[in-house]
Amino acid sequence: MAENQQEHRGREGRPPREGRGPREGGGRFEDRRGDRDRGRPEGPPEIDLDKLVADSLYLDNQAHGVVSRMRDMDSGTKSQLRRLYNAVRRACRAPDNERQHQFVMLRARLAYTIARHSLRSLDQLEKLLLQVTRKNDPRGYERFRDLFEAIVAYNE
Repeated sequence: MAENQQEHRGREGRPPREGRGPREGGGRFEDRRGDRDRGRPEGPPEIDLDKLVADSLYLDNQAHGVVSRMRDMDSGTKSQLRRLYNAVRRACRAPDNERQHQFVMLRARLAYTIARHSLRSLDQLEKLLLQVTRKNDPRGYERFRDLFEAIVAYNE
């Protein structure tokens, strides 16, 4: 074989595919950044707090969505979910002057649980909890508790 033909051979001694560079044309390691460049959101859309407070059917649909993602992505989450739900209930019962602090700490606990147990399906709840805490509205806290209750119920 001529020297210039050997230079054009790939890593495994095969000639390179015509018109295909690395990560081009359906290889095993496709570059997924193309989806983000087309304006598609990565993962499920965020839960809208205002809709959650105003619309019970929206709350129900979001709870179903979270549980569906939990079943697809995570395993063994029932006891962790119940523990978190009990913490949400305790935070809702806290006196008005302590409620925001309780929810801030709950967000930290939720973040830890998500990371520790690889519960990526609950990322939306962490983002929603941040919105609820920043708004510091008693009705938002109650609706977050209702959403969590629905998630626990649908997960059983």
